[in-house]
Amino acid sequence: MLKEIQIVLWFLFFFVISIFYKLSLKSGCIFSCMPIAKRFLTPEDVMSQSRSIIFVEITDRLEPPPLVSCSVESAARIYHDRPVVFFMAGLNNSTWLDSNSTYPAFSLLSAMKNVFIFPFQMETLFQETPLLAWYHKVNAAQEKYWVHISSDASRLALIWKYGGIYMDTDVISMRPIPVANFLAAEASKVSSSGVFGFPHHHWFIWDCMNDFVQNYNGRIWGNQGPILMTRRLRALCNLTNFHNVEDQSCGNVSFLHPQRFYPIPYPAWRQYYTVWKRSPDFNNSYALHLWNFMNQGRKTAVAGSNTLVENLYKTYCPTTYKDLIQGTEGSGHMQQNKTE
Repeated sequence: MLKEIQIVLWFLFFFVISIFYKLSLKSGCIFSCMPIAKRFLTPEDVMSQSRSIIFVEITDRLEPPPLVSCSVESAARIYHDRPVVFFMAGLNNSTWLDSNSTYPAFSLLSAMKNVFIFPFQMETLFQETPLLAWYHKVNAAQEKYWVHISSDASRLALIWKYGGIYMDTDVISMRPIPVANFLAAEASKVSSSGVFGFPHHHWFIWDCMNDFVQNYNGRIWGNQGPILMTRRLRALCNLTNFHNVEDQSCGNVSFLHPQRFYPIPYPAWRQYYTVWKRSPDFNNSYALHLWNFMNQGRKTAVAGSNTLVENLYKTYCPTTYKDLIQGTEGSGHMQQNKTE
């Protein structure tokens, strides 16, 4: 009998904690009121105010590599008063990994007070969106770029459902993005889909999901991602070349200068993995996209290499650097390039 009473009391305790947490969300003291057992929270509890920073791991991988860990950690540090939410398809509702996990990156991210890691299931996410019918119809096994296409669909649905800022897992945050409704220019007249932000149920994201389905072509890489974003933006206004480091406005959507996230363009992505005589200050940037899709040689940050990427890790994700770069020194090496 005593055991049954203890179980009931535990359930009551966690119920009260959950109610308190929901009240704290409304009052604005998300992380400071009292510690909360993260495993009892849902995405709806955490993401109710359209202020989340959202990352997605679309594969079944459970151990984030260092660059993914750095992306999430840097966002958690820069946006310390906002929830940073990492959805992982490899998790399910019966799997819980926490700060005691045997996966080092998972463990260090779970320990951060404003990082929340949730299971991710596409069909559930696509409910009540134009993407559900497409998902039921498409044959993933025949799609050459399925990982990228499903990621493109998922980021749209997540921002539609929850709102906030979506970031690719190869984006290192440096300072807060000061606008809410925005797309990031990769170049003049060309939008990326690697970073964007909108409140939940924003009409632009709904239009993007409709466009995704109506103009679907899985044979063209990026057709459902940056090409889609560019199409929708051009449908709103006549894009012009950027002048100086000034953002553009398209209706109520800000189109941010390429320097904000792409000061090193994709043809020069290797510069992140070289030694610079003088490190750039990136004063005009909010975050850096490291073009991991281009990195087929899997170059990484190496302790003591003095490469640009190593110095970025040291500055913006020091825990990842200490645990996953310095802590594994000697387990691998990178072919170091000549000085810039």
